[in-house]
Amino acid sequence: MTDSIEPLVLAVADRELDELRSRLSNTRWPAEIDEAGWDYGTDQRFLKTVVDHWLHRYDWRRVESEVNAIGSFVTEAAGQRVHFLHARSTEPSAIPLVITHGWPGSVVEFLDAIPLLRRRFHVVVVSMPGYGFSGPTRQRGVDSAAVAAAVADVMAQLGYARYVAQGGDWGAIVVRHLGEHYGDRVAAIHTNMCFAPPDRDNPELLAAVTESEQAVIAAAAERITDGMAYLNQQATRPHSLGFGLEDSPVGLAGWILEKFHAWCDIRDGIPISTDRLIDNLMFYWLTATATSAARLYCESTRAGTGPLGTWTGRVEVPTGYAVYPYEMLRTPRAWAAHRYNLVHYSVADRGGHFAAFEQPAIFAADLDKFADVLVERQVF
Repeated sequence: MTDSIEPLVLAVADRELDELRSRLSNTRWPAEIDEAGWDYGTDQRFLKTVVDHWLHRYDWRRVESEVNAIGSFVTEAAGQRVHFLHARSTEPSAIPLVITHGWPGSVVEFLDAIPLLRRRFHVVVVSMPGYGFSGPTRQRGVDSAAVAAAVADVMAQLGYARYVAQGGDWGAIVVRHLGEHYGDRVAAIHTNMCFAPPDRDNPELLAAVTESEQAVIAAAAERITDGMAYLNQQATRPHSLGFGLEDSPVGLAGWILEKFHAWCDIRDGIPISTDRLIDNLMFYWLTATATSAARLYCESTRAGTGPLGTWTGRVEVPTGYAVYPYEMLRTPRAWAAHRYNLVHYSVADRGGHFAAFEQPAIFAADLDKFADVLVERQVF
């Protein structure tokens, strides 16, 4: 571990929490219309229950203690301030694992999975530059490639010469970049959201999509048809949005929680507790990073490193792909194998976009199986 890494003990001042409660108590709610639900955006009745919990039952000190007990650190990596959690395993043969979250998530997504993962892995969970206690960023150009460089630098500073990189959402773009461009140190990658655009000039590849996969693609397209405006806004004018998100905790909650309802596997309701949903919101609110987090869309779009950018490369390091039934992007296996060295493929029976947050046990078990594959192939 290098000297530049310092402990970051979370200890928010009482006055900041009092100021938050004052803002929550003085919320000006919009007028409702009859029978309005999630089809208009965040359901106001749901949001009011969250705010009531936030005001009267939520305990930020609980998550502070939890994060501090895991091991909370900060460093400068690839020119960026980076906060990360570091939980070493007691297992002598433990494999180093770095996890990168996405939007609108944070390191909170993995708090319940870390105790399960550290049975097999030395776990590092990075707050992306511009997110949570890594932010806010204050200069142009912090795109997904810059995030990947920062993640690689953190692992180098920790002394991990070879490791596995895992990610979903923006984390999936980051680990793709790591696997493609940092193969000298990234021994393998694992993702629960596989960005693998097909070669439209390859009829065999297009024909390899099964009927069930075609049905999944159609269903996913239908789910997100009217839910992509957030991406266009954040990719073009994030600062216009940011003024409201930084000034109103309820505005922030309304913007973010709509995505948890839309992207989770909600067959039995939102599978994340109200406390955990608020924990995640707090990592944006207390650090004033809603704007810089949204700006990652803009910077990556302008740099051509975003989710909709053209990618013609291939990841040669061993790759694991875990498919969750309510993930928005479920890439056909043949397409994934065409663009990645796919050595592990699994399909879960529950879970959506926020895999570790929704189903920490399933998430950890799949990574454990992936580790078995890597050991069998003598990658580790």
